[in-house]
Amino acid sequence: MTVTELLQNLVRRPSINPMGRTDIPSDLAHESRVTAYLEGQLKSLGVECHRQPVAAGRDNLIAFYRTDSPITYLWEAHQDTVPVDGMTVEPFAAVLRDGKLFGRGACDVKAGIACMLAAFARLVREKPVGSANVILAFTVDEEHTFLGVQELMKANLTADFAVVAEPTLLNVVTTHKGVVRWQLETGGRACHSSRPDEGVSAVYRMAKVVAAVEEYAEKLRTSRSHPRLGSPTLSVGMIAGGVSPNTVPDQCVIQLDRRLLPGEDAQAAIDDLSAFLAARDFGFSIATKRHFACPALSPTADDHPHLQRFAKAIGPHEKLAVPYGTDASSISPTIPAVVFGPGDIAQAHTKDEWVELAQVERAADILFRFAAFP
Repeated sequence: MTVTELLQNLVRRPSINPMGRTDIPSDLAHESRVTAYLEGQLKSLGVECHRQPVAAGRDNLIAFYRTDSPITYLWEAHQDTVPVDGMTVEPFAAVLRDGKLFGRGACDVKAGIACMLAAFARLVREKPVGSANVILAFTVDEEHTFLGVQELMKANLTADFAVVAEPTLLNVVTTHKGVVRWQLETGGRACHSSRPDEGVSAVYRMAKVVAAVEEYAEKLRTSRSHPRLGSPTLSVGMIAGGVSPNTVPDQCVIQLDRRLLPGEDAQAAIDDLSAFLAARDFGFSIATKRHFACPALSPTADDHPHLQRFAKAIGPHEKLAVPYGTDASSISPTIPAVVFGPGDIAQAHTKDEWVELAQVERAADILFRFAAFP
């Protein structure tokens, strides 16, 4: 099976991460269809492969290519995709056109899965003399709360170097920001909107909070800067409150996204905003609920020996620092990790998501040569 055929089969199997939504049809939600397909492919290779339960019906897959080499590499890619709202191409048709494959997850990150699986299968078939051991891990829930990679690292895997699949145009990401997300809630007193003076609007209260958060976000942006990643950022991504236009709302919630620089602590970031808001003395309480956090990926040194070997396998490329987060930051405290893969992050999550097939094929060859001739 070619890497293009692998990618088509993956895109044709929906693996939408509901991301807290309840309106995603069950036949499209979660990773089980992709997991079953990948498990079948790995078992057909005759390698050791097992599932690692993460949540109900959601399993990581871990497979092993074993050699006599003292070197072990971890290759990791996530199985889930974002939802398909607003797409202008058929999300699961895996249409081929003009050297590209279209569909949800084509770029982020089923192309990465396909090239890793193809390279892994080639290692198993050819068994190059002196090749490194490879642990191949396909995880769940990267698009929402990173549960899969966090569970993966509880397995106490040992490796010398890790490659995490994300669309990088075959460049190498050696550092990136982290993220912490949480929500703020204001309460009020409900009443009929014909007598609003008898109630207390939680939305009006939240409006004051949002204005203060905007002010804080601007101060944060100008407070400091990382030489490669720029400044930390904060944004309000969602707001919800009220039940009807004729009812004064007694509850309002906003959800926040804070991007972290290397060395920043997630809880400290939450606490700093809380202190800023407390100093405003609004006269009402603001409840805080933390959702999840993913640390920043600390820079991988250019002279790291396995990074140098990987760079040699790639050929001419750039070493990048990016503002988004990946599974690599959960792996790097234990195993030095970088991010690499076919496709452009600009195409991820888009209405006509696609990936250039020549890059997918080249990525598979790069990964094979990296492990085959360490």
